[in-house]
Amino acid sequence: MRKLTTALLLCSSIFGQDSVFSAIREQALKKGLPESFIIETFSSEKILVHNDILDRFARPYEKKSWTDYRKLFVTESRISAGVKFYKKNQTSLVAIGKKSGVDHFLILSIVGVESNYGRHKGTYSVFNALYTQISRMPRRSKWAKKEMIEYLLYCYKDKIPPHSILGSYAGAFGYGQFIPSSYNAYAIDGNDDGIRKPYDWSDVFASIGNYLIKNGYPQTDPSNQEKVYKSVYAYNHADNYVKAVIELRDELETSIIKNQ
Repeated sequence: MRKLTTALLLCSSIFGQDSVFSAIREQALKKGLPESFIIETFSSEKILVHNDILDRFARPYEKKSWTDYRKLFVTESRISAGVKFYKKNQTSLVAIGKKSGVDHFLILSIVGVESNYGRHKGTYSVFNALYTQISRMPRRSKWAKKEMIEYLLYCYKDKIPPHSILGSYAGAFGYGQFIPSSYNAYAIDGNDDGIRKPYDWSDVFASIGNYLIKNGYPQTDPSNQEKVYKSVYAYNHADNYVKAVIELRDELETSIIKNQ
C-alpha cells in the first residue's frame, strides 16, 4: 500500500511539472508499459533539454548540395577504413549477405555512412534527443512522442536503462542508426543467441539487410537498381544519402577486390 501511495504521489508530482511525461503517459500505459517504469524514467536527474538539437535540425546534412554532401561520406579515409573493417568482419558480413540475399557491399556501405563502421555512436542520450524534440519542437512533437514510446518499450522489454544509450540528435541509435520504431520493427538476431543487439555486428548486418528487404530490396534480382534505390531511400528519405551509399558501395567493392 505504501509503495502504491508513493508511486501515485510521484506520478502526480511529475504530471504537474513535466509536459513530456504528461504527453506520453496515457499512450505508454496503453502500450503496456508499467507506470512504475515510466515514473522512474521521468524522475531521473539525467534528463536534459539540448537546445543545440534545434540548430542541428535547422541545418541537416541532407540539405547540403550533393558536392558538399559527397565530401563528407565518399572519401579516401572512409573507403580505406571500410576495407580494413571488411577484412575484420568478412566472414559474418558475407554469410549474412548470402543468407538474406542482400548485397553485402551495400550493407557495408550503409554501416560506413551511418556510423563510420562503428566509430560514431552519437553524443546525445536517445531519451534526451526525443525529449528535446517533444518539448521544444512543435512540428516534430507528434513524431517524437511515438518514437519515445517505442524507445521505452524497447528498453523495458530488453531490460536496458533508458538513459544509457547514446544516439544521434534525431534519436537514432546503434551502429545501423535505427530510430526506435524501426529498431522494434526491423531489428533481428543475426547470430542466433536469441537477443537483438544494436552494437553487435552480426545483429547489425542482419538488421540492415532485413530493413532493406522489408522495404522492397530485390533479393532475386539485385541488378534492379530502381528497387535497390527505393529500399535505401526508405532507410533515409534523402536522395543525397542514397547516392552517397551507392557510390561508397561501388568504391568499397572495387578497393576490396583489388586488395584480395
